[in-house]
Amino acid sequence: MRPVIRFAASLAAAMLASAGAAEAQKSHLRIAMTAADVPTTTGMPNNGAEGMRFAGYPVFEPLVDWDLFNAVDKRAGFRPALATQWAVEPENPTRWVFKLREGVKFHDGTDFNADVVLWNLSRLYDDKSPQFEAAASGIARSRAPQLVKWEKTDDFTVVLTTTRPLSFFPMLMAWIPFVSPTAWEKAGRNWNEFAKAPVGTGPFRITKVNPRVSIEMEKFPGHWNPQRIAKSDKVTLFPMPEANTRLAALRSGQVDWIEVPPPDAIPSLKQAGYKVTTKIYPHIWPWVFSFQDDSPFKDKRVRYAANYAVDREGLVKLLNGTALPATGFVTDTDAQYGKPKVKFGYDPEKAKALLKEAGYDEKNPAKIKVMISTSGSGQMMPIPMNELIQQNLEAVGFKVEYDVVEWGTMLLGFRQPPDSAINKGRHAMNISLSWTDPSVWFRFFHSEAATPTSSNWAHWKNAEFDAILDKVATTYDPVEQEMLLAKAHEILVEESPWLWIVHDLNPRAFSAKVQGYVPQQSWMQDFTQVVVK
Repeated sequence: MRPVIRFAASLAAAMLASAGAAEAQKSHLRIAMTAADVPTTTGMPNNGAEGMRFAGYPVFEPLVDWDLFNAVDKRAGFRPALATQWAVEPENPTRWVFKLREGVKFHDGTDFNADVVLWNLSRLYDDKSPQFEAAASGIARSRAPQLVKWEKTDDFTVVLTTTRPLSFFPMLMAWIPFVSPTAWEKAGRNWNEFAKAPVGTGPFRITKVNPRVSIEMEKFPGHWNPQRIAKSDKVTLFPMPEANTRLAALRSGQVDWIEVPPPDAIPSLKQAGYKVTTKIYPHIWPWVFSFQDDSPFKDKRVRYAANYAVDREGLVKLLNGTALPATGFVTDTDAQYGKPKVKFGYDPEKAKALLKEAGYDEKNPAKIKVMISTSGSGQMMPIPMNELIQQNLEAVGFKVEYDVVEWGTMLLGFRQPPDSAINKGRHAMNISLSWTDPSVWFRFFHSEAATPTSSNWAHWKNAEFDAILDKVATTYDPVEQEMLLAKAHEILVEESPWLWIVHDLNPRAFSAKVQGYVPQQSWMQDFTQVVVK
C-alpha cells in the first residue's frame, strides 16, 4: 500500500512564479507547510494546529496566548494577550472575568474592546447572530465547547460563563482568536469576501490569498507589543504536502524554511550548510481506537496486542532519530507521565498470545480498517510509517486495511462520532495530537468530550479517569494539577484507548540565510524574530 501523490504542473508553476517574483522588501521569509491546501483565513483556520501555527496566531490573536518567550527549556505555558488578566469569581466558579488590553488596534485601524469580544463570540457560538460562521463555529466548539454566555460589564471587561467549573478555561480561550467586525461589514457581511482581505491584531497582516497556492503576509508595524514587531517584512506560506517536494523547493532556493524534511535527507542537508532543528515538545503520533461494538479494539487484550506489536525503535530509525518511542500520551521524562504499571515495548510473542486469548489467530485474524492521511500537521512520513506498522501488526495476527485520505478529510472525520456516516467501518484513526495543558486531556479523553461535542473520537469512558479530570477542573494550583494528571496518565496507559506510537521532535530545515529562529517546546512557534539575510 503506497499511494502516489502527484502535483499538477500548473499549480507548481504558479507557486514557483509567486515565490520567485522580485521583492522590494528587505526580508522575505518563504515557508513550505505540510498542509495540502492553504489554511482558511477568516480567523479560525482549518488544517488543524498547523493552520493555527501559520495562518492563525501570526495574524489573529486570542485573549490568552502561548508563552513562547519562555518555552525553550520547558513546555510552553500561557501569557496575557488581548486580555491583561483574568480571574474566576469565587462565589460562582463558572464565571470568569477578563480585563481587556486597552490601546490595541486592528490592522484596519479600528479599536479592540469588549464589544468586539462579544461580537466574535456570537460569531462562533450563536447560530442566530448575523455574523455566525458555521465552519469556524465547528472548530471553535470542538476546542472550547463549555462556553455558554458572554457579557460586557464595561468597555474593557467581559464575563464569560461556562457550563461547569473549569480551572483551565483560560487555556481554552487560547484557541479563540479575534477578527475585526468592521472589516466584515466592509466585506459585505460575507465571510468568503472577508477571507480575501482578513483583518486581525497580530504582528502580521495578510495581504494576498492565492487559493491552493499561497498566503502572503507583511509585518504590522502598529502591533501593540514592541517585543513582537516582526523583523521580516514579508512572509509567504506555501502548502506542500509531499516531503520530497518541500526538500526540492528548499534546495533550489524557492523557499527558505520547510516543515518536516525527509529524514533520510537530513545528513546531506547539514553537509550542504542547511540548518536542521529538532525539539522535544508536547506532541504525539498515535492511532486513536474506536470503542464501537464492531471494533476489535473494544477488547483491552487487542489494544495491548497492538501496543506490543509495534517496533517503535524501528520507526525511530526510519525517521532518522527525529522522533522518540511513545509508551503513553506524554513522554516518559515528563512529570505528567506518572508510574504506569505497564510499559509497552516490542514483544511480538506477547502480542500473539494476547490476540489468541481474545479469539484471533491465523485463520481468524483481527480485521481492522484505519484512516490515515497522506500528510498534514505533524504527520512526518505517514505512509511509510504506517506500512511498517502494518507489517508489525500482520506478523502477530491482525489484518490491516488502510483508508488513505487528505488531512482536511481526516479532521472532518475526527470531529464526528466513530459510528457516523463519514467514519463507518473504521476501527481507528491515525492523527497527530498535542498534550499541551489540562484542557487537552479533557478534550481527548473525558467521556463528556465524546465527538461531536469535543474531541474524544474513541468514545472511551472510564469513571476513575473522569473523576480525576473533574478534580483537575476545580484545582487551581498548577503543581497539584500536574500530580493529578500523572495519576490520570497511569490509567490511560493501563487502559490504552490509543496505540502509543512515537513522539515527533518537530523537525524543520532552513536555508543558512534564516536567522533568529529559536525552537520552542510548543506546537506553536514565534516567527516575529526570524529574518532572512
